[in-house]
Amino acid sequence: MESLNIKTVESSIVGDKYYLIDHPSGLKIYVYPKKGYKSTYAIIGTKYGSVNTRFKVDGGKEISVPDGIAHYLEHKLFESEDGDAFAKYAKTGANANAYTSFEKTCYLFSCTEKFEESLEILLDFVQSPYFTPETVAKEQGIIGQEIKMYDDSPSWRVMFNTLVGMYRKHPVRIDIAGTVESIAEITAEKLYDCYNSFYNLHNMALCVAGNTTVDQVLSVCDRMLKPCEQHEVECIFEDEPYEVAQSKIEQKFPVTIPMFDLGFKENIGSEPISAEKCAHTDILLCALASQSSPLYNKLLDMELINTTFDFERMEGPNYAAILFGGESRDPEKAAQVIKEYIDKTKAEGVNKADFELAKRAVYGSTITDFNTNENIANVMIDMHFQDRELFSYVDAIRNATLDNINKRLSEILDTNNCTLSIVRG
Repeated sequence: MESLNIKTVESSIVGDKYYLIDHPSGLKIYVYPKKGYKSTYAIIGTKYGSVNTRFKVDGGKEISVPDGIAHYLEHKLFESEDGDAFAKYAKTGANANAYTSFEKTCYLFSCTEKFEESLEILLDFVQSPYFTPETVAKEQGIIGQEIKMYDDSPSWRVMFNTLVGMYRKHPVRIDIAGTVESIAEITAEKLYDCYNSFYNLHNMALCVAGNTTVDQVLSVCDRMLKPCEQHEVECIFEDEPYEVAQSKIEQKFPVTIPMFDLGFKENIGSEPISAEKCAHTDILLCALASQSSPLYNKLLDMELINTTFDFERMEGPNYAAILFGGESRDPEKAAQVIKEYIDKTKAEGVNKADFELAKRAVYGSTITDFNTNENIANVMIDMHFQDRELFSYVDAIRNATLDNINKRLSEILDTNNCTLSIVRG
């Protein structure tokens, strides 16, 4: 263990510390012990999501793969020649899952006992791909049904229609699972191409939080991790215009109350957004549209929204966006009121009392997240892939000023460059 590069990261604000380990295999390992906790949560992820459909490896020729292949690979990786990983987890009592997002794919489990055995299962199957033409074909029907299920979800459709309306070229506008037509093009060979390109330990991270120690995690990692050669993967994205593709997009859907999303596209480059900007954005959005905000209460008083109204900040490689939405009997009017309030706040500045209330709310909810193993590890792996440090986000919230928030407001939420998405019957 002396030969390993182990960094201790502490926060006097949170009152916790974690350990960052550069493992000889190339994997970055985060261990966040929580004394007195009975359970442990582990998540391993690769910086590979649905938007990574065009790429080069080590400067070679461009590889283009079907939409939805990252999600498809996630499903198939649980299978191996000697059985299904879920069946193995059943013997340890761990609760396992996985997910694919726009920018990453992650595999996880939580347990109260047999942690080391469960971690062995996790590290084994993510390093042991097994794809055959027969098993790949078998999955097409299953994922095809999943795609149709999401197509039948009004909340999913209103969100993706917003992305289609905002983005002209960026693959964030394409459903994470792809289409029935695109997954029909997936082969075992293409899955291996993606696996070998992105499931390299140098492109991955493991985060463990809860009832564990560095020694316990490393005892498994040292046995299970297979050193691999590092490869440079260059993901290719077309230049995305700042202007939205459509200012309004509408879809008929069997819903009792119409649903809407009002999406604002941020103009960013290829560099990740800093922890400070993220913290400032989160405080700003809380001040503008949380349930304690004047805007929320105005919309409620005008009967333009109900308690489903919410907001979301989205970001990934070469894109960032902010969405406001929920159910509304008059989505167009709700969107108009939101835009007018944003413009008024830009002209006058965020109210100091609203800022102080929002700052305390965001700070409080963030500190509370450190009481849950799942939240700690999930945020930690997000931060890793966004080139941020976990505790620096907390510091940024605590140090935020009203000037910071107004400056951030001047950079985003352009009411002349947004998309209104509506689904209604």
